[in-house]
Amino acid sequence: MSGAARPTSRDVARAAGVSQATVSLVLGGKWRGRVSEPTARTVRATADELGYRPNLAARSLRLGRTRTALLVVPALTHEYFARVYAGTARVAAERGFGVVLYPSPEGIGPARDPFGSARAAIDGVIASSMAADALAGIGDGGRDGGLPLVMLDSDPSAPGEPPTVNLAVADGFRQVTRHLLALGHRRITHLAADIDTWTFRVRGEAVAAELAGVPGATLATERCALDIGAARAAAERALGGPGPRPTALLCDGDVLAAGACKAARGLGLRVPDDLSVTGFDDLSLAVAVDPELTSVRLPAEEVGAEGMRALLTLLDGGTPSASELPVELVVRGSTAPPVRPRP
Repeated sequence: MSGAARPTSRDVARAAGVSQATVSLVLGGKWRGRVSEPTARTVRATADELGYRPNLAARSLRLGRTRTALLVVPALTHEYFARVYAGTARVAAERGFGVVLYPSPEGIGPARDPFGSARAAIDGVIASSMAADALAGIGDGGRDGGLPLVMLDSDPSAPGEPPTVNLAVADGFRQVTRHLLALGHRRITHLAADIDTWTFRVRGEAVAAELAGVPGATLATERCALDIGAARAAAERALGGPGPRPTALLCDGDVLAAGACKAARGLGLRVPDDLSVTGFDDLSLAVAVDPELTSVRLPAEEVGAEGMRALLTLLDGGTPSASELPVELVVRGSTAPPVRPRP
């Protein structure tokens, strides 16, 4: 009813038949080991029924927290990072946190501190390794005693580094390489993103390792920026160079694969009849092109969700373990056995 008083935690406690302290523990996410599971469910259900929402400003004053996390990504326009944000925001909302999304300029270089003093305005940082250089401008991102930090797509074995949440990118590239080999491809060019980060280095290493022991297999690499135009130019170099033409282009992302398909058409080659092309990410783009791309599906929302869970563990005084999320090869129309050369 309009004009009705906003329900308070005291109202929730009275309706649920528990103390106000119990309500605070449950809705603050600190009930485990102190409140039973049935009681916690009752409190949450009662709060939902009454339409109770915590006063975050007052809680921040009590806890010395703003209940805000900063998510640093290379670009706001890339679908993958939009999905990472969606997963981050979903888990944050469950704990009464907000998420500020902030892009590193051009994906590299220090970003301007979006708050003037990030330490005073946020509780912690979740950052993609592609945007790691931006952290120099944002309260040091948890390094040297600064803000708590969780890294996404970052080297989990680096000593002294923050907790990581990763995708099984090496396994994804092993899957797609084995798929091409099983089709009969032996001349493969890796269309590689020209970005020096862990996630892209392990992709190249995985492809090379898979092809190393295969008789007759050759691997070339063409590097380019992460955009369709640069990928098209790189694919044209790969397809028009001296020597036997590659029969497959294995791309670091669906955007690069789209550029590779444009290059093939421009050269009069048909995908997959004359050339197989694979992507990575399984974005909406993968099914928007014709033929649809064979790609590796990444659980982007779960990456963001796991990143937020890890940050919450840090803020609660815990030590999150490094996690690696599985990926899945999705075979579509852009790959086929290579055509035998005409005699």
